[in-house]
Amino acid sequence: MTSVRGVYNRVAVKLDDLVSHALLATVARVSMASLFLQSGRTKVDGWLHVSDGAVELFRDEYKLPVLSPELAAHVSAYAEHLFPVLLVVGLFTRLSALALLGMTTVIEVFVYPDAWPTHLSWAGLLLYLVARGAGPISMDRLLGIK
Repeated sequence: MTSVRGVYNRVAVKLDDLVSHALLATVARVSMASLFLQSGRTKVDGWLHVSDGAVELFRDEYKLPVLSPELAAHVSAYAEHLFPVLLVVGLFTRLSALALLGMTTVIEVFVYPDAWPTHLSWAGLLLYLVARGAGPISMDRLLGIK
C-alpha cells in the first residue's frame, strides 16, 4: 500500500522538475518589472519628463522625510524606468532587484504602511531575485554575471 507521504513526495519531485529556477526567475523578473514600470509611467509626460503631478504627489501625499519632492519625484521616476528594463533583460538583476526592494521598503515605511501585505509579496519576489539571480534566460548568464 502506498503511503500518503510517498505519493505526496513523488508529486513534489515532479513539481520541482516542472517549476524550475529558470521559470521562477523569469516570472519574478517580468512581474516586478511590469509593476514598477507601470508606476514609473504615471510619473512622466512623454518619454522621461517628470510631470508636475508627480512632484505634487511627492509634496502632498508621499512626503518623504529626507528628499525634496522635486528630487524624490525624479529619482523615483528614473529608477522605476531603469531597474525594470534591467530586470526584463536580466542584466545586473541582483542589483536591480535590491534597488527595487529598497524602494519597496521606503514605500512601506514612509508612504503606505498599511499596504504591508502587498509590499511583502513584492519583497518575496525581489528577495528571490537578489538571492538566486536572473536565471539561465538572461543577459547576466550570457555575460557570465552572477
